[in-house]
Amino acid sequence: MTVAGEWIEKITGPFEDKKRYREYKARTKLLPESHRTAVEALDRYLMYFGSIGKSDVLLRMVDDLIDLFERAAADGTPVRDVVGEDPVEFAEEFLANYADGMWINKERDRLRRAVERAAGEESEKEGESPR
Repeated sequence: MTVAGEWIEKITGPFEDKKRYREYKARTKLLPESHRTAVEALDRYLMYFGSIGKSDVLLRMVDDLIDLFERAAADGTPVRDVVGEDPVEFAEEFLANYADGMWINKERDRLRRAVERAAGEESEKEGESPR
């Protein structure tokens, strides 16, 4: 790969990732209207709420989402039977399965460590006396 090609891939992500995401979008368009509308709405919410930073986690998530809705459509399962009465609750529970890719987890850990240090708990855990 050329230097320019490597630079472009760093900026835009690997070609394979883009290809998988385009395939997901194409699969979404093939769903019945009700299922497609639900997937598009969930996709938007998950992208904003989830802030998935790792492309492999994001792709795993959207692949699982489209698989779920393709199966539901094939089985004739109504959208409400898939997402339940509260689509936000469904989306957040769905997203929780992909927490390893959320940037907020790093920030949560950073906050916990900072408070532990501030409270002197970190050194106590390591068997040292608090400073």
